[in-house]
Amino acid sequence: MTARALSGRLVPMGPRAFRWVLHVDLDQFLVAVEVLRRPELAGRQVVVGGRGDPTERAVVSTASYEAREHGVGSGMPLRVAACRVPDAIFLPVDHEASLRASEHVMDTLRGLGAVVEVLGWDEAFLGCDADDPEAVARRAQRAVLDATGLHCSVGVGDNKIRAKIATGFGKPAGIFRLTEQNWFDVMGRRPTIDLWGVGPKVSKRLAAHGITTVADLAAADADVLVAEFGPRMGAWYGDLGNGRGSAVVDDTPWVARGHSRETTYQRNLTTPGQVEAALRDLVTQVHADTEAEDRPVFRVGLKVRYAPFLTQDRSRKLPAPTRSLGDLTAAVLALAEGMEPGREVRLLGVRAEMVMPDDGDASERTPVRGRI
Repeated sequence: MTARALSGRLVPMGPRAFRWVLHVDLDQFLVAVEVLRRPELAGRQVVVGGRGDPTERAVVSTASYEAREHGVGSGMPLRVAACRVPDAIFLPVDHEASLRASEHVMDTLRGLGAVVEVLGWDEAFLGCDADDPEAVARRAQRAVLDATGLHCSVGVGDNKIRAKIATGFGKPAGIFRLTEQNWFDVMGRRPTIDLWGVGPKVSKRLAAHGITTVADLAAADADVLVAEFGPRMGAWYGDLGNGRGSAVVDDTPWVARGHSRETTYQRNLTTPGQVEAALRDLVTQVHADTEAEDRPVFRVGLKVRYAPFLTQDRSRKLPAPTRSLGDLTAAVLALAEGMEPGREVRLLGVRAEMVMPDDGDASERTPVRGRI
C-alpha cells in the first residue's frame, strides 16, 4: 500500500485494484470541526446548516449524535430540526474551516503511504493489500486523530460498495468488515434503501415489483430490473443487491467537470425582474468559479424550485465553448424563458459544465434533459 515518492512528495499511482478497500468517514464532520474550536459544545445537541438560523429556509448539513437521537438528520429543514430539538445550538456552515480540516485529513492519510481516493471533504477510499486490514484501519484512525483531533469510522470491504456500507455499522469511531462471506447475513433482511445508491424514489419503484429487501433485490429477475431502470442501471441494481462492485482505488487528482451555485430565497421571487436579477447574480458567481479553473464552458443548466416545493431543471449546450460572462448570462436567461409564468420561485440554481483537459470534443457529452 505504497505510493510512489518523488522529492519527498507522494506521486499519484492512478487506478489499481486492491485486495481490500477501506472507506474512511469522518464522524459528524462539520459538528466535529466546530467542537474543536469550541470544546464546550462537546456532548451537546448541535445542528450545522445554512446560516445557522432555524427561522430561515435552509436544511441541516450535519447534526451531532445527541441531536440525531431526536430524529434530526441531514437534509431536514432547519425549522423542523428546531421543533425536534428546541434547545439545540444552531451554527452556520463554515466552508473555509471545513475545507482546511478536510485537506489536513487527506494529507494525513496520504502520509501513511496509502493510495487515497477522495470522495468528498469528509470521506475517502484507501487501497490495501495487507493481510490484516483492520490493523491498517486502526493505524489510519490513530493518525487522523493525532494530527487533527477528529475521529473517523472505517469500513473494510472486498470492494468499494461493501466498504462504503460497512462504515455505517462502525460508527462512531469504530471499524466494521463487510465482505462476500457475510453480505447476506448483515444486509439480506435490510430494506433496499439501506444500500449505497438507493434513495426513496428508487426503493419505491423496486417495492412496486415486490422487491423490498436486499435479498429480494439480489434474487430479482434481471429482465424486470432492466425493464424498470434500463439496461445499464438495471444490471447495476442487480449487482448492488449482491454487494458486487469495483475494488479499484484511483488517487488521480480530481478535476471538476462543472460548477454550480444555487440560492433558496427567504421570500419567494414573484416577478420576472426579480428572477432575472437573481439569475444574473448566480451566473456571475458561477463564471468566477469557472474562470478560476481557466477552462471554457460548453453547457449551462438551470434549476428552478417553485413554491411550495416543485423542482424542475433543464440544460443547453452552447454553440461553442466560451469564457464570456455575457454568453453564459444570455444562455441562462434563454433557458429561463421556459419557466412557468405566474408561479412564485423558492429556489434558483445555475450550473456550468466545463471542457475537460485533453477532453477532445465536448459536444459528445450526453445532455441533461428536463422541463422548466
